Amino acid sequence: MKWLVKEEPANYPFTQFVKDGRTIWSGVKNPVAQKNLRAMTPGDQVFYYHTGGEKAVVGVARVATTPQPDPTDASGKLYVVELVPGAALKQPVTLAEVKAVKDFADFALVRLPRLSVMPVSEAQWTWIAKRGGL
Repeated sequence: MKWLVKEEPANYPFTQFVKDGRTIWSGVKNPVAQKNLRAMTPGDQVFYYHTGGEKAVVGVARVATTPQPDPTDASGKLYVVELVPGAALKQPVTLAEVKAVKDFADFALVRLPRLSVMPVSEAQWTWIAKRGGL
């Protein structure tokens, strides 16, 4: 499967993720986003999306581990995965560009703007990757 994860660039920009070489994707509390995170499998591809003023897909990553219980969550309900960075997009793909494609009206990025982890269809992945110069 393919996914999109969102992060505020002031908090953890894609460039820092690349420097770090891998990261634990944690802090996801929304039940739907948690369901999506728990469905991730090693090798799945992931778009990295900057929220805030940027609102753009800026890079790709891949899932490195199976979902694990979040060790910082006393309730035992939250899970985390480890992500490994891939390449930055040559050209960020903005939310406005995605919204302009009528076939993307059902894309969670368009319909559920607050969802932080979401699936991406093959068609959506291909369009965004091509538009981003991959």
